[in-house]
Amino acid sequence: MIKKQERKSSSLMPTFCVIFFVFLVTMTSLVESVDHSKFKTCGDSNFCKRNRINHENNKEGFYRLTSIQLSDDKHSILGDIVQNNNEAQPLSLKIQVYKDRMVRVTVVEKNPLANKKRYHVQDVLLPTISTLPLEWVEKPNDKQFSFTYESSQADSQTKKNNRVQVQINPFVLDLYVNGELSISTNDKGLFTFEHMREKIAQIDKPAPEEIKQQEQVDLNKEEGEQQDQQQEEKPTTNEVAGLWEENFSGHQDSKPHGPMAIGLDFTFAGSQTIYGIPEHSTSLALKTTKGEGINEQPYRLYNLDVFEYEIDKTMALYGAVPLIISHDTSKTVALFWLNAAETFVDIEDVVDKQNRKSKNTHWISETGAMDFFLLAGPTPTDIFKQYATLTGTTALPQLFSLGYHQCRWNYKSEDDVKDVDEKFDENNIPYDVIWLDIEHTDGKRYFTWDKNNFPTPADMQNIIGAKQRKMVTIVDPHIKRDNNYYIHSEATSKGYYVKNKDNNDYEGWCWPGSSSYLDFTSKEVRSWWSSNFAYDRYKDSTPNLYIWNDMNEPSVFNGPEVSMHKDAKHHGDVEHRDIHNLYGFYYHMATADGLVQRNKEQNDRSFVLSRAFFAGSQRIGAIWTGDNAAQWSHLEISNPMLLSLNLAGITFSGADVGGFFGNPEPELLARWYQAGAFQPFFRGHAHIDSRRREPWLFGEPYTSVIREAIVKRYSYLPLWYTTFYQNTLTGAPVMRPLWVEFPKEEALFKIDDQFMVGDSLLVKPVTKQGQTTTSVILPGKDTKQVWYDVDTGKQYPASTIEVETPLEKIPVYQRGGSVIPKKERIRRSSSQMKHDPYTIQIALSTDQSAYGELFVDDEHSFAYQKGDFIYKSFTFKDNVLTYKDVNKSSSFKSNNKIEKIVIYGLKSVPKTIVAASGDRKLEFEYDKEHSRLIIRKPELSIDNNWTLSFK
Repeated sequence: MIKKQERKSSSLMPTFCVIFFVFLVTMTSLVESVDHSKFKTCGDSNFCKRNRINHENNKEGFYRLTSIQLSDDKHSILGDIVQNNNEAQPLSLKIQVYKDRMVRVTVVEKNPLANKKRYHVQDVLLPTISTLPLEWVEKPNDKQFSFTYESSQADSQTKKNNRVQVQINPFVLDLYVNGELSISTNDKGLFTFEHMREKIAQIDKPAPEEIKQQEQVDLNKEEGEQQDQQQEEKPTTNEVAGLWEENFSGHQDSKPHGPMAIGLDFTFAGSQTIYGIPEHSTSLALKTTKGEGINEQPYRLYNLDVFEYEIDKTMALYGAVPLIISHDTSKTVALFWLNAAETFVDIEDVVDKQNRKSKNTHWISETGAMDFFLLAGPTPTDIFKQYATLTGTTALPQLFSLGYHQCRWNYKSEDDVKDVDEKFDENNIPYDVIWLDIEHTDGKRYFTWDKNNFPTPADMQNIIGAKQRKMVTIVDPHIKRDNNYYIHSEATSKGYYVKNKDNNDYEGWCWPGSSSYLDFTSKEVRSWWSSNFAYDRYKDSTPNLYIWNDMNEPSVFNGPEVSMHKDAKHHGDVEHRDIHNLYGFYYHMATADGLVQRNKEQNDRSFVLSRAFFAGSQRIGAIWTGDNAAQWSHLEISNPMLLSLNLAGITFSGADVGGFFGNPEPELLARWYQAGAFQPFFRGHAHIDSRRREPWLFGEPYTSVIREAIVKRYSYLPLWYTTFYQNTLTGAPVMRPLWVEFPKEEALFKIDDQFMVGDSLLVKPVTKQGQTTTSVILPGKDTKQVWYDVDTGKQYPASTIEVETPLEKIPVYQRGGSVIPKKERIRRSSSQMKHDPYTIQIALSTDQSAYGELFVDDEHSFAYQKGDFIYKSFTFKDNVLTYKDVNKSSSFKSNNKIEKIVIYGLKSVPKTIVAASGDRKLEFEYDKEHSRLIIRKPELSIDNNWTLSFK
């Protein structure tokens, strides 16, 4: 987040640097939205501008395959790729098939430089992924070859229908799903691979002709249209602009190996809706950026600290997941582009080779290996499982972290914290975590405390902990360059900092002033960082304290694009340009591991919130959408942003309730709490210059509306916890677009203003000022789906309905055919609810059936990984309610009971309800007004299996 300058500048700062720093941050705090001049567009990035062209008619430049063979172990197809007019620099191709119908393609230089090889992304893919043997369907000839991507046990028809077909010249790779062309790779001929070069060769050797010519075309065009008033002199033949040194906003990138870009196009055949590549402030269904009459900026993937981002922009934000999902009525497929460098993605409407309307995506990365996976689906569930097989599922959160979090920059003292904590109790509002921002530290030295305002931090945490609440403090990756600061002195002596291009410790400016940045790409550095969270290192920390990682894109106030120089050096002499989008991922990883290591005896899971992220961050911890604003448009965009993150595996995610910047009006704040209560990560947060906005400060009716929203969140915690556990099994998002549950309904494909929580709740947040009615789509007409208003129990058939939305109403509907576990005794915090009984809410389908699940464990440790949990299902069918194990029973025991069962939609009221154990008859009542049957105090345990018969 962008924050105002620190009040006390270091005496070590040179005067001109102090002036620059104050000016930079002061000016930042005065503007009302993002300063676009600080951030690159495609036109500012030479590799993107150079490669964002259509090679379709450039047949001579096409790439073709040679030397195709099956590896000795039959798990890889190997070959060379050569450019028709440049055969002297061949590329090495490898094609592999992974379990669950995934195809991997890797391309690198066959003859790399002696001292520099292409960077392959590390630590993102799970070590458990494995390849399958390949089987030819059609052996290589001079035109093409094809192979199955199923296992060798697949029947002949499946092999025929699920295959990869590769064209030799020009190189095109097509993925067929169920006999249908689904993804075509390089169909538009946009394959690009710029070979790395030794810089000394530039003196005598011109740039490759195709790059030089295109650069000249671009320069001429810019001059003719006068698009760049700062264009330098036209380069000479041997000094093509941007191939070597490149300048932006006063910063030079030395680019020691010249142009290294890679590019490729993928056509999603027959598809008109694609999703993913978060993080961007655009609609869920990705918009077209290129084509006839369209010239938008491509989507950019480059983790950046963006001040108060704007809506409906394709510019880069804080995190990046290079995953695109394509969905149509017949199939769901996906592409995972495993590259952590700066990347641009164009989207274009095209006609595929079978004359169907399709979507083409053009990927351009500045550097790194060309390494991608084609995920064959063919259902949404299959895609989530396949992607989870590659990068992992969400780390099961501790239950407390699914409750409400209260934060601002900054709670200024222990008395302030105590007052806020007590006010929650006085106003009967539950919460679980209170947060401290950077002002709690001693001069922005992380792992320390401001002893004036926080003289007894351990006592403060214990007071909070006595109510079974937690505290979170911020720990950022920039380290204050102060020789008396133990973190800095150790990091310096051990050589743990990122280096600049001259191999000195990299220095930049952030909150502490002059700072250096730890090289978290090194396992040794990560291990050392983790050790600093031990209680004897992080003085006055307690088991109730958890961590917040901010500014980890990384943010460098005086760096290019407010970030680190691309020619900075990491462990193994890897340039920052290669790993930029991984930096926050590694930092998040090291911090989370530190919390696990400090509590090894307790076996506690960690909780660490991160702003920067990459593919795989889901298995580390939570993220949030960064520095949003107190505006209705930012409330509205939070839903599609979070849906995009969930589709890309980042399920434990949320947006700052109320907006970080500015002062929300009471109605906006109330509506934001209603929306946030049904989003995975639920935190209220505010900028230091924003007025205080704790939930009780706006008076009635707003305090009651906000309280009710938070109380609803707590009542549904068993559903949230169970859904997160289900994610660990299947990878399915906890917050889902409607089309995931209703994949055949084309009218739902672009809906992003309402969503599902798991498979059972449909939510339509109110996001417009003064909105007293809203239109709600209730899907499932073809399957005779019914829905139930959770507030009134009223039943609706699948349709589009108009709903009244007074301030206290957020439209939420339970899906007919579902069972939801709840807890309705709301207490101060989630931990105080641990032993409370459950309410089971059953919504029957038209055929009088329903199904749901309940997961219970100790709510905090890793014991569930060894089977210490309860995981059972509720099934209502043929007038019998059955509760039984989903999987093999464990030794875990719980004293929780079921205190109430509520059933909506019964067509006939039973005369008796009998528990199978002992033929015990249960008392019940029928609420005709709400069309519900209620069984109170059924005396049923969640430990044991049981059945109820409705007669």
